[in-house]
Amino acid sequence: MLDARRLRAALGECIIGREIVVLAATTSTNDAVLQRGADVAEGLVIFAEHQTAGRGQRSNVWESAPGKGLWFSILLRPKIDISDSARLSSWAAESVAATIRQQFALAAAVKPPNDVYVGGKKVAGVLVEMRAQLHAPHLAVAGIGVNVNHAPDDFSDELRDHAASLAMFLNQQLDRQNLATALLRNLDTTYTHDFKERRSPDRRLP
Repeated sequence: MLDARRLRAALGECIIGREIVVLAATTSTNDAVLQRGADVAEGLVIFAEHQTAGRGQRSNVWESAPGKGLWFSILLRPKIDISDSARLSSWAAESVAATIRQQFALAAAVKPPNDVYVGGKKVAGVLVEMRAQLHAPHLAVAGIGVNVNHAPDDFSDELRDHAASLAMFLNQQLDRQNLATALLRNLDTTYTHDFKERRSPDRRLP
């Protein structure tokens, strides 16, 4: 399993990842974050080794083979309107694609609004859910799923022609702990820039 203490220690000072929880299983990591309640500090990240009811866009089911990928959700309090939630989806998807390009030199690209593709196949997706809060920044949960160490047989017949894992492109198994650290670092950097700092000339990741 992923090691929450090692992840937290590797990140240092941050917003995203200031608290990290790793669950063996849950219905969905978005549900697990929302069940924590509205008083949880921004930046909580919950990973699950398996989701029994993972969700994608348009009520699609997100398949999450146990121990094969990274399935996690982040609690955020961005100062944006609920109608502007698409900004969060774009931010998360772009950050995931940038991390894949940096770590593995794969040509990862975002297929709007919230999917990440490599070689014409989906390797990651994002689901953002927002909840209105009175007299406080709205609560948002950004759910992210990345197919990491799947073999073709780990995908259902329905998805096998359209989805892939990073390991399938690289012909080797990957260290999920290291990838999780890199993802959280990039997400924290870009979130701080896009949603917490006064806007300045773009310094997004390549």
